[in-house]
Amino acid sequence: MNMKKMMTSLLAAAAMMGMTTACSSDDPLGSSGSTVINGNDGSGSGSSSGSISGNGGSSTGTYSEMSTFTIAIDKTTAEPTDVATAQYPEEGDAPSSNTFATKVNIDMTNPADPQVDGVTVTVDGNNVTVNHGNTEGICYVVTGTTTDGSLIINGKTNFELNLSNANITSASKTAIDNECSGNAYLVLSGNNKVADGTTEDHKGTIFSKGKLLISGDGSLEVYGNYKNGIHGKSNIVIDKGVNLYVKDTENNGIKAGADMFINGGIINVEVSADGGKAINCDTNVTINGGRTTVIATGNGTWEVDETLATGGDTKAAAGIGSDGIFYMNGGELYAKATGSGGKGVKADLEAYITGGKIRIITEGGLYYSNGTTENHNYTGNTDNLASAYTSSPKGMKIGTKDDTVSPTVTYGVLKISGGDIMIRTSGNNAEGIESKGTLDISGGTMLVYAHDDAINSTGDMTFTGGTVVAVGTNNDAIDANGDMKIQGGTIIACGANGAEAGIDINEQKKLYITGGYLFAIGGRVDGNLGSTTQGIITASGSVSANSTVSVSNSSKTLYTFTMPPVSYSGNNTIIITMPELTSGSSYTLTSGSSSASVTASNTISNSGMGGGPGGAPGGGGPGGGPGGW
Repeated sequence: MNMKKMMTSLLAAAAMMGMTTACSSDDPLGSSGSTVINGNDGSGSGSSSGSISGNGGSSTGTYSEMSTFTIAIDKTTAEPTDVATAQYPEEGDAPSSNTFATKVNIDMTNPADPQVDGVTVTVDGNNVTVNHGNTEGICYVVTGTTTDGSLIINGKTNFELNLSNANITSASKTAIDNECSGNAYLVLSGNNKVADGTTEDHKGTIFSKGKLLISGDGSLEVYGNYKNGIHGKSNIVIDKGVNLYVKDTENNGIKAGADMFINGGIINVEVSADGGKAINCDTNVTINGGRTTVIATGNGTWEVDETLATGGDTKAAAGIGSDGIFYMNGGELYAKATGSGGKGVKADLEAYITGGKIRIITEGGLYYSNGTTENHNYTGNTDNLASAYTSSPKGMKIGTKDDTVSPTVTYGVLKISGGDIMIRTSGNNAEGIESKGTLDISGGTMLVYAHDDAINSTGDMTFTGGTVVAVGTNNDAIDANGDMKIQGGTIIACGANGAEAGIDINEQKKLYITGGYLFAIGGRVDGNLGSTTQGIITASGSVSANSTVSVSNSSKTLYTFTMPPVSYSGNNTIIITMPELTSGSSYTLTSGSSSASVTASNTISNSGMGGGPGGAPGGGGPGGGPGGW
């Protein structure tokens, strides 16, 4: 496929997904009306209907889903079939690799010792303790109901725990307490429910000392009232077929002490605790399949840490929180955080997204606390505040700063090579995607609609493929604090009107363009052009919502797409580049019935720092030339 047809296909595909972008806080829903574009040799005005067309085909659609999609607990929709290869902590850990033929029946309604060789059963009321020691191949089949009982499992070898229409509620402690050091294969049959008590100190409703591997074709509801819903001291694995619901009101929904793998299943987790995570892992989280919905409604909170100069640090709730690396290879992930400072997905080291579907919403504001006073919607200046005092809401936050060492160490690598990603944030200071280190996008589709920066990196940002639509309703669309390298892919970057930019590069860094398609619009541009191997069109003006934008030469249309349903008024800065543009050649830039003659260059007009807002007189640029570059 040639580059022109590829561009058309990518834009048409994005349109057919029914997703919306909004590029200005002045008109978040968009409006119809005139379009004015100022170019080198002319200007015009007109209107457009907002269809999407281009060489090789056409389609129509609305960009509504990006700003309106919702996330909710869903126990009934079928498990998706799009999966990656299942993974396990170690070779031989898969349930299919293990056999447990010796049945030990436990009826929680009327518990009794079934007297199975190699297994000791102790009954104290409705509290049952079993111990299989070194005996192998044991399968505990648990049925029945208790409103004040528990199951404790001891042993040293792998075992199976088959919950078959079991309902276990403990009035004071852990409902299922697995103290066995071997692998625990939790198999679900029928409908099961467990809930813990609130008086005796314990770590969760279900606790597992050894690896916990969950499979089967049944359902399990877990209610955490004291600390965590499910607490695994080691690895946790969830396989296809499982229908798991966890609700926690005190801490985390699912807590893993080692790597967690979601290979499939229908997983719904919701937490309402301040600073709580729906899924919290001390190391890496990997999603290969299934449908995972995680909702955190708790606010930010202050966590005392006397080793820090500040005496502590702010802590925010999150859909997924990983102290290590986040991997997304297949399946579906829906993450929502509604409280102050909340995160959809947080990984302290790195993240790699190769496939699957991701939807993230954050709705909370900026959280502030100094250990004495706090504010859940802080709107003051944060420039002179210690970073420990604030927690900003983020759709996806990758990397962190380690202040416990000197000098401070910063971690953060985010690589996206596939997948279907949509993120929306609405609270004050809320960014869509942030990498504390580098950000590399080589494939997939990303649509990010954010209150603050849509996409931000502390280090270099590189585009080599994929489709990116980035919208910063009150700030920059794409903000790189290192060098930005556009080598391929399709990018539509919509910054806010006024002082914000479609693309923003740190003043000490540069933009390098050697490929790809870029349309950027905003109140200004910011940064320095390092070099380019393809032509660049710079214009300024106003662009209506839903107007069809195209670039053509004397013989054919090279680039066509529809503006999102938001309008840009005044002299906003427009930057367009693609492989078909040649420096020194003339082109026609059209939006609706308005067109302007423009000349491509190998520079960006008024390059260099120190210019004013887009449209300010700069000399040498179309329409007076945008400032900032």
